[in-house]
Amino acid sequence: MTRKLAKSTLNKFKQTLIEERERLDTMVADHEREREEARMTESSADRSPDPGNAEAGSMKAELEKELSIELNLIDLRSKVEHALMRVDAGSYGLCERCGEAIPVARLEVLPYTTFCVDCSRLR
Repeated sequence: MTRKLAKSTLNKFKQTLIEERERLDTMVADHEREREEARMTESSADRSPDPGNAEAGSMKAELEKELSIELNLIDLRSKVEHALMRVDAGSYGLCERCGEAIPVARLEVLPYTTFCVDCSRLR
């Protein structure tokens, strides 16, 4: 039998998710701004050396790392937004796969999770 989260607990998680969304939005915006500033500065030529240059490989790896970080932030923000939609729909705290309650301890660690531990392992 699944149980619904208490209203106060649900409100606490909703507030946590809202704060996390704001934090992620700030991080993505800061990251994009820093990348744009680097691109626009005169030293940005140092970030895109001649492909024949020995530093080209490390510069490419650095750019890939920066893009990977940004994509991870965007993906995490998407998960947070999905969790907030589940709060509004009344399904937050229930596993999307089996429908069982997700333990509060798990939600405290991963407030954006939509799967219980067992179903998460199956994914």
